[in-house]
Amino acid sequence: MQVKWEGVMPAVTTKFDENDALDLKMFEVNIKAQLEAGVNGIILGGTLGEASTLTDDEKVTLIRETVRIVDNKIPVIINVAEQTTKGAIKAAAIAKENGASGLMMLPPMRYKANDFETVTYFKEVANSTDLPIMVYNNPVDYGIEVTLDMFEELLACENIQAVKESTRDISNVTRIKNRFGDRLKVLTGVDTLGLESIFMGADGWVAGLVCAYPAETVAIYELAKAGKNQEALAIYRWFLPLLELDINPQLVQNIKLAEVATGIGTETVRAPRLPLQGKERERVLKVIEDGMKNRPQLPDYKALRTAAV
Repeated sequence: MQVKWEGVMPAVTTKFDENDALDLKMFEVNIKAQLEAGVNGIILGGTLGEASTLTDDEKVTLIRETVRIVDNKIPVIINVAEQTTKGAIKAAAIAKENGASGLMMLPPMRYKANDFETVTYFKEVANSTDLPIMVYNNPVDYGIEVTLDMFEELLACENIQAVKESTRDISNVTRIKNRFGDRLKVLTGVDTLGLESIFMGADGWVAGLVCAYPAETVAIYELAKAGKNQEALAIYRWFLPLLELDINPQLVQNIKLAEVATGIGTETVRAPRLPLQGKERERVLKVIEDGMKNRPQLPDYKALRTAAV
């Protein structure tokens, strides 16, 4: 399936049961909720998906299950976060073999590669596959920035098509658009800059709190793209305290608690992560409780997409 690199793409959580196995039943509940809300793609195995704790076999299972559930309605994208070029090339091949439509790629993990090494890494993986690639640019969390000059080199690979823009510099959306136009699609990767980035011309939103609030997230995107800025802003202002749960070291635990509140997840995480405790748990639950009490009535945002076609 073709990946258009636009719209809302949830970086979904991985569901586990009490025995630390994949909870595919609850996983399917959540994916179906995302489909019903109108998301444009599913991203597996990112930070929110607890990728570093997943085995290769579990990643394959998640790809296959998601491909089955979405049934060719939207693309399935798998995150590639490897320590070696060889490992990343292998991960890309496995993704294609099991039905993934695209890749989201981080720079090399653990080793802080220089610019030349980083560009070479991305190019070698891109040249090994025909799957389209979105580069995940998050120097805040991963210590390596993919600069515009580096993207200039990377775009020699036709299948490097998008960037998950997580530099936290809102001006970067404009810089990318000014330099590359539509050759490099921009998807914001920071929930608390979601609407701002769309206003600045971002093509999409790789979202986190969408895992618990899919309809609200898609509504904000569709309203903003339709020029209904005040309606989008009203929902976004309600959403912001919840979105701030995404920019936190315990974002996985936070968002899984929110999924419990909306009935489309559990709070089970895989060690070394543990459920939130004490005052921090109370704080997060209060944010979620306040959000649920004031959850907005949404307009018919799906009609906006139909009208635009």
